[in-house]
Amino acid sequence: MRAVALYGALGSLVLTTLVSAPADALAPGHTPGGYAEALGAAKAAQQAAAAGIRFGACPVAEGLPAPFECGTVSVPLDYAHPHGKHINLTVSRGRATGPAHERQGALVYNPGGPGGSGMFFPLLAAVPQWKKLAKAYDFIGYAPRGVGRSAPLSCVNPASFAKAPTDAPQHPSAAYKRKKIAEAKAYAQGCARKAGADLRHFTSLNNARDLDVLRAALGERRLTYMGASYGTYFGALYATLFPGHVRRMVFDSVVDPDPKKIWYRSNLDQSAAFEKRWGDWRRWVARHDKVYHLGRTAGQVLASYDRASKRLGHRPAGKVGPGELQAALLQVGYTDTYWARGANALAAYLRGDAKPLRVLAEPDASGAAASENANAVYTAVECNDARWPRSWRVWDRDNTRLAERAPFETWQNAWMNLPCAFWKTHSQRPLDVRAARGALPPTLLLASERDAATPYTGALELRRRLPGSALVTERDAGTHGIGGGPNRCVNRHLDTYLLTGAVPARGAQCAPRREPAATAGKGLKQPA
Repeated sequence: MRAVALYGALGSLVLTTLVSAPADALAPGHTPGGYAEALGAAKAAQQAAAAGIRFGACPVAEGLPAPFECGTVSVPLDYAHPHGKHINLTVSRGRATGPAHERQGALVYNPGGPGGSGMFFPLLAAVPQWKKLAKAYDFIGYAPRGVGRSAPLSCVNPASFAKAPTDAPQHPSAAYKRKKIAEAKAYAQGCARKAGADLRHFTSLNNARDLDVLRAALGERRLTYMGASYGTYFGALYATLFPGHVRRMVFDSVVDPDPKKIWYRSNLDQSAAFEKRWGDWRRWVARHDKVYHLGRTAGQVLASYDRASKRLGHRPAGKVGPGELQAALLQVGYTDTYWARGANALAAYLRGDAKPLRVLAEPDASGAAASENANAVYTAVECNDARWPRSWRVWDRDNTRLAERAPFETWQNAWMNLPCAFWKTHSQRPLDVRAARGALPPTLLLASERDAATPYTGALELRRRLPGSALVTERDAGTHGIGGGPNRCVNRHLDTYLLTGAVPARGAQCAPRREPAATAGKGLKQPA
């Protein structure tokens, strides 16, 4: 009753929604703004349910031909003021392919980020691993606030953002650090200047609230959702804010939701995990030395990488310098489908053929605007979500220490996040993700043990915070994002859950996927 008394101007229109709102979502101080945002989200959802989404042909820019459809959903920029400025989020849909009696509603998907767009999701209906689910569900993709055509954010000119070649010192000098500090300050100022007062509203909490408005606009009483990577974090926020609106939720490659980790500590943990995965790749390359000739030990493979990086520092290969080499080979930490391609490019370059490396690593000018937009959203969300150290001494101390044992990614990760040290908007206090026992239906977590981008401990932490959740583990594997991939065991649990709601009682262990084949590129010796 206190919420209605305080915000009676919103009228009786929101009363029916407030009846089902979770008590903790209305608790004072639980989230920034407390009552105001909860009431605003309820109001926006009710309006969206009445308006629906007018789907039609997709714009050419989305790359989604008929019969796929696109539309928009209107959400408040600031949920504390639902009658104020609204922005439109782009939405895509592929209708369920099965008979009507098998249809279970809409499956909403987010691929991660912050800054990633899920507009492509309907295309997965044609992929064999997704066909069972595509028969039962409309596949719904969307671009979160700030991404793509959804009120796009930008912090700098895309041409200057994509400048190359660049350096990537693992133990940077004091002069190099001063240069990167200046760049980070300028980037933070660019975000503030270009977005103005709107900037502070690009947050994970608002992404969760937007998800509930999308649910309502789709005509779904409860949400069926699959989020990967960062999509697991604001999915977990959604489960905390709107437990009564959850039907089924899949968390694939789980961000650690502990408020103490968001986001500074999370990035330090990530850099340490990438070092381990980088080692996995180097050991694999060493086992296939007859193919790649990069070294018979992980240490020798590392020496080959260092030799290539040093050579590129003296004479870049087109627009590929040490920074582009590091960024390209960072991909081996995300997925082992990249392992042979990365090894071939490195081996060819060291033998005098730079073309495979340029194809792999050279920035694509046509994608500069999309890359800058994704980075702007990433920065805004992470900087707004939580407090970051404002003292350079803290950053320098922590990253210098970590780089001694995890040099491959540490400083590159630090530079990406350093604008948060100079952020102009007020940062929020992260929500304490958790649900009371019985408040949520069963949820499904998917994780690989050696995932670098979202270390496995994050899945264990979310399982602890969401009673009734079940964790499916791909053992001794490290690919980031495992649902709908080549592991049949993982996909069996995913399909069973989304089609029936059943989860493995004590979780499940899946054997790792097959190790990548050591395929040789042009001019390299084929395996015996």
